[in-house]
Amino acid sequence: MNTTRTLFASALFAGVAITGTWRSAYAADTAEASAAPHETIAPAFAVPISNVPGETMTALVVDYAPGGKSVPHRHGQAFVVGYVLSGAIRGRVDNGGERVYHAGESWTEKPGAHHMVSGNASTTEPAKLLAIFVADTNDQHLVTFDKK
Repeated sequence: MNTTRTLFASALFAGVAITGTWRSAYAADTAEASAAPHETIAPAFAVPISNVPGETMTALVVDYAPGGKSVPHRHGQAFVVGYVLSGAIRGRVDNGGERVYHAGESWTEKPGAHHMVSGNASTTEPAKLLAIFVADTNDQHLVTFDKK
């Protein structure tokens, strides 16, 4: 029981810390970005991976308003899975083709990948995705936005 409480407390603390880092990085880097609506990010969980010491699985819920989009970015050395919870998300990673993913569909991003396009494919309906990161527990920069 104490182990469960300790893991839960650790995950909660990590999620809050990561969200704070994400939001501060986001605010600083998007000041120069276009006036288009951006995403809203909320923590879902952060859990150490018990069979891979030093690695943590972190998930964030990303909400896009109609027409909302993210600034091009990278996720450092994290392995990323994007899973569309609702609506439709337009995306392009590295030099791949642009694609629209609908609710229930997913994609992966290799460490160091450049997420060139990410946003709501609709200008009238909201969209939501779950972004899951597998990264070094000490990695405090799960997103780095491109500079102009």
